[in-house]
Amino acid sequence: MAPPSSPHGFRLAPVRALLLALPLLSLLLLLTLHLPARHRTTPPPPLILPITPLRTTTNTAQRAAKTDPSSSTPSPTTLSHVVFGIASSGRTLPKRLPLLRVRLRPPARAFLYLDALPRANPSLPANLHLRVSSDASRFPYTHRRGLPSAVRVARIAKELLLELRQQQQHEHLRPRWLVLGDDDTVFVLPNLLGTLSKYDWREPWYLGARSESATQNGLHAFAMAFGGGGIAISWPLAERLARVLDSCIIRYPHLYGSDGRIYACLAELGVELTHEPGFHQIDLRGDISGLLRAHPLAPLVSLHHLDHVYPLYPVMDRSKAAEHFFRAANADPARILQQTVCYDRSRSLTASVAWGYSVQVFKGNVPLLDLLAVQKTFVPWRRGRNVTVTDAFMFNTKHYPRDECKRAALFFLKSISSGEGKTESNYSRQLPGKCLPNLIPLGNLQQIQVTSELLHLVPGKALRRHCCDIIPSSSETAMDINIRKCKDDELIAMHS
Repeated sequence: MAPPSSPHGFRLAPVRALLLALPLLSLLLLLTLHLPARHRTTPPPPLILPITPLRTTTNTAQRAAKTDPSSSTPSPTTLSHVVFGIASSGRTLPKRLPLLRVRLRPPARAFLYLDALPRANPSLPANLHLRVSSDASRFPYTHRRGLPSAVRVARIAKELLLELRQQQQHEHLRPRWLVLGDDDTVFVLPNLLGTLSKYDWREPWYLGARSESATQNGLHAFAMAFGGGGIAISWPLAERLARVLDSCIIRYPHLYGSDGRIYACLAELGVELTHEPGFHQIDLRGDISGLLRAHPLAPLVSLHHLDHVYPLYPVMDRSKAAEHFFRAANADPARILQQTVCYDRSRSLTASVAWGYSVQVFKGNVPLLDLLAVQKTFVPWRRGRNVTVTDAFMFNTKHYPRDECKRAALFFLKSISSGEGKTESNYSRQLPGKCLPNLIPLGNLQQIQVTSELLHLVPGKALRRHCCDIIPSSSETAMDINIRKCKDDELIAMHS
């Protein structure tokens, strides 16, 4: 039988089923709304996360810093964090030891590596340690003009690291820098420390300087730190170097020196030289006063080959001249050799001060740029038929008159005193030896006194040359100069 229909022709059965289901649906809805929270389905998270309070983030960072030492701020670097590896020999050590005692003073630690112990056992301060290098004859060396001892010297970087690794170091004495040099390399320790402090020792740093000679750089490498001037390597990089050094030495038997092998290995580790102009190889001979009088603004870090050049001061032997020089360096390390230029308009004079070393006084107006060029008082390092005095150098040079009568009045450091944050340095005239009295420039001028404040370099601050004033005086035999900071818009010029 067919189901009944409405008067309009619609079937009534589906409608009745829907009406019967409505009470059941309402009951289910009420039960869902009144269920306990634990039986409900968790809603999806919001698209925008709630903002975490800043204090919570800071505390999290502090906890991470405690668990990760590399993320914390390290303590300032001191000389106790610097380890020196010095290349020496049984033959040269007795001659070089007196200067090493003076320049590598505590708390610096230095390890002197020799080919053999000297006949007489030298007495050493507690911070200097003698070591005999291990036998390196198994490594190839093929450079025709070099010495196989270059391999022994290069391996100092490995032997020193291995020894220190075996020692139990106190945490605050753990090394941060390895500094390599020769036994005739002299360091100005405060300036070396200041230079190293500019860099994060936890990063791979390779610091040093090229040779002054373009020929030497061309023969070896322009991107290499020359070992005599000193090489500074951050400790984590030095550890990597020690692990792979022997394999690099085997691959580069044709290189000349130890510094070339260090450079090659660091290059293979992907690290390039960061040039620091305060390191000085001194690949020059003769009178290097022209170079010293035009030192760059960077603090003086090292000097090398002092046995191969004239004494730093006339009328002194090399040893006394070096002691005299470092007496000034100790008085104001950051200012040693810093060049300052000032003018006396009324008398038309130009004075150029290389602090702690010498003063030149010129007649007339000499522009600053002419004084920044290095006077060519020296001759090239290389000797032979193919080498001339016109050899190229890594800086601008200026002709130095052979005729002494045409040179500036020249003064060298005589004495220095310091106190209350100031120094007074006195310079005495060096009269030309081959010049008639009436032809000597500024013949009456005999003494110059320079007053300056102690120079404190602030890490991260740009270097700027200081200014100076020639104090007005009626005296023709003496001159007083005061060094000071330049004003903001002040020009170092006679007519500005």
